[in-house]
Amino acid sequence: MWQPVLMISGYFISVLGLAMLFPAIADIYYSQATWSHFFTSAIVSLFIGFSLFLANHTKIEKITLQQGYLLTVISWFSIAFLASIPFLLFGVCDNLADAVFEATSGISTTGATILTDIDNTPRAILFWRSLLNGLGGVGIVVFAVALLPFLGIGGIRIFQRENSDFNDKVLPKISYIAKRIIIVYVLLLVLTTAGLKIVGMDWFNAINHALTSVSTGGFSTKTASVGYFNNFKIEFVLMLAMVAGSLPLTWYLVIWRHGEGSGFRTAQVPFFLKVLACYILGTAFWLTLIGKYDLWQALRYASFNIISITTSTGYFSTDYMLWGAFTQTIFIIFALTGGCTGSTSGGIKIFRWQVIFAYLKKSFINATEPNRITPVKVAGLAVDDTIINSVFFFVSSFIFSIVILTFLLALTGLDLTVAFSGIIGCITNSGPGVGNLIGPAGSFAPLSDTAKWICSFAMLLGRLEVLTVVVVFTRSFWKK
Repeated sequence: MWQPVLMISGYFISVLGLAMLFPAIADIYYSQATWSHFFTSAIVSLFIGFSLFLANHTKIEKITLQQGYLLTVISWFSIAFLASIPFLLFGVCDNLADAVFEATSGISTTGATILTDIDNTPRAILFWRSLLNGLGGVGIVVFAVALLPFLGIGGIRIFQRENSDFNDKVLPKISYIAKRIIIVYVLLLVLTTAGLKIVGMDWFNAINHALTSVSTGGFSTKTASVGYFNNFKIEFVLMLAMVAGSLPLTWYLVIWRHGEGSGFRTAQVPFFLKVLACYILGTAFWLTLIGKYDLWQALRYASFNIISITTSTGYFSTDYMLWGAFTQTIFIIFALTGGCTGSTSGGIKIFRWQVIFAYLKKSFINATEPNRITPVKVAGLAVDDTIINSVFFFVSSFIFSIVILTFLLALTGLDLTVAFSGIIGCITNSGPGVGNLIGPAGSFAPLSDTAKWICSFAMLLGRLEVLTVVVVFTRSFWKK
């Protein structure tokens, strides 16, 4: 059972080791003498990766369900640990808890940070944080697609069962999809980088922010995040990039091949955009009503920050904690909404909300007309019971995880509100929490080491859609 798992995990670790060479090259380019830290990190990762790969090399004809879960969990957790090595060698993190937190936040595309002076952080580390966002953004989607035949529950099952685009052979092969997804992802990165350069960013900041916006990761090269630039043109380009990253990457393939598409994968896109527009207009109206901004400013700040939170990116252009208790509350709702399934964003995801609303609609109709046969439909397409059960199972597990992790985080001495918002920010991969401590203007640095370990676990739990991790810790999983 373990041989294929360790072999493929070694492959992913080796890829991480090769990725560490890019910040080393950037360090040399900027004439800094710290490139050896990344070179050392790369050697360690490559040694571990190649050792696992070669020691367990075998021909894999099929991965079992059990192996699929183990492979997912072991790969992501080991990558998070090894990605923390440069943070320790550079001295930007004081201990292992801080380094793992920062690395996990990067690879899970959460965007939460323990760094308090990002402006003076070495450029190689800034690039490494952005590169982790970029790798995590495309990695979760490609990894999900690659394991599609083997993971038959929760988020991966929805990805498989709801996608009629696969069933009607619009996108015929898994290998075809994975390669095309990477092409789409890289193309989005190139377009975003070019757009940011055109509107005034230098190449370093443009590349970094392209990596962290398309991946909906949210790491910035500035302590004040995108608010540092105070440039609407930059904000506009980043908004387009965040929205592009929160749409299903296979949706671009369907549109490119056929000009239009049918199925849940494409139907969720207009619904997501409508929800996003309602959030923005409603919040802008509220900010204008309470006299916080004029209409133009309200639309500008509401658009950027709501897109950032809803797509689980985590940028901020202003401290929206100053908007009052009401907006702090609805920002938690925005984080829980999430983007589309099959995208780089986190959260519960819009397709699941569509299924829940459709099921509630059916329940209301049956309450008044018990003899009426009412199928559950999303965008005119019938949803079978397997998907409905999977959605409700996922959402209930997601909520249960939030309750348990909030309780554990509160035990470390945090206020219950701070603990709750912190877990929401981590498990939805949206980044900042609520309040001055871990809000957009704060950081997770003041938290205890125990709290940081809990948050790191929550980030990976959310990125792997809860059930993938939880199932490994069940007794039945280890039974033959």
